[in-house]
Amino acid sequence: MNLNKAFILGNVTRDPEVRALPSGQQVASFGIATNRFYTDQAGQKKQDAEFHNIVTFGKLADIAARYVTKGTLILVEGRIKTSSWQNASGAKQYKTEVIAESLQLGPRPAGTGAPQQNRPYQAPEQNQGKSEEIPIIEENYTPPAATNAQEIPPSFDTGSEEIDVKDIPF
Repeated sequence: MNLNKAFILGNVTRDPEVRALPSGQQVASFGIATNRFYTDQAGQKKQDAEFHNIVTFGKLADIAARYVTKGTLILVEGRIKTSSWQNASGAKQYKTEVIAESLQLGPRPAGTGAPQQNRPYQAPEQNQGKSEEIPIIEENYTPPAATNAQEIPPSFDTGSEEIDVKDIPF
């Protein structure tokens, strides 16, 4: 069995470039920088940076275009793809990319992020100087239907010895 999976957590190095395929599907590409700190043999502390090319398709491309900006902390889960071609002088060139399958945006301080007209909601905590909740966005995500307060299961009674399966919220 084979596995091609990548997890990249870092800061976005450039705003997403959005284009459309001939089929009409959106494609967004951007870069992420990751770093690592280590101590060399001489005892000197060093920092090493690595740069990754990220490509998103469809709904993820739309989300990346709206919410991802240079400097944003982001977690990308995807697969690695290497493409090759011959340039005008006949030399073979390679490009390695991470094809995103899900994105998780990092926390943003109050008052930053996407413009208000593109943001579907504003977390109430933002007005109190706290970070908003971090959403996890997957390629085939469909938001759940709205629930009424009466549909929420009652809280557990810590004195009871048996838990009813219907009371478990997941």
